[in-house]
Amino acid sequence: MKKHLLALLLLSSSAHALADDCVILLHGLARTASSMEKLQGKLEQADYLVVNVDYDSRKHPIATLADMAIDEGLQECRYKNVKRINFVTHSLGGILVRQYLNNKNIPELRRVVMLGPPNQGSEVVDSLRDVPGFEALNGPAGMQLGTSSTDIPKQLGPVGFELGVIAGTQSINLILSTYLPGIDDGKVTFKSAQVEGMKDFIALPVTHPMMMKNANVIAQTLHFFTSW
Repeated sequence: MKKHLLALLLLSSSAHALADDCVILLHGLARTASSMEKLQGKLEQADYLVVNVDYDSRKHPIATLADMAIDEGLQECRYKNVKRINFVTHSLGGILVRQYLNNKNIPELRRVVMLGPPNQGSEVVDSLRDVPGFEALNGPAGMQLGTSSTDIPKQLGPVGFELGVIAGTQSINLILSTYLPGIDDGKVTFKSAQVEGMKDFIALPVTHPMMMKNANVIAQTLHFFTSW
């Protein structure tokens, strides 16, 4: 029995030693790391080391959140001595990555997948930011996600890293969709999810709040990490 146990431990150690890629997961606004758990499980099944960062998205502005959340993820990945670091983000999480990389370098960075990112901002914020209670519900970061030239998404410019974007085309929030021109996922338009410099883009019939749990979205994420 002890010999069998030792063999299992050695096999386990070897598997972890071969996991050279770490994936940092960043959830969206007013969500938690639990929203990314299904995606985390599928990535781990594919032998990625995964760091699912839980950050208080409604407490600080975008620049502060970017430093806090991404530094935490990088520290955990580097502690595991990985060779490459990737990101999968949902919504606001994608803006945190762009903000961080506008000011800092990640030498181990390989690829990034953004799910429903407001890369050009969201017209929902434009329309509702002055409504009482909006800031209390969405925090300082939520107030920075509009489409004007003074909002953070429009200040970040083209991306300079290998980025794949997955946009949603279905909405379960018909009220918010009335503020969004064209095809949208209930929070972000098909057009707004795109950004200059991205390597790949796909639109799928998924909604903003649930896309990270969708099997096709997860499959496309894994495909982007393993292609070319």
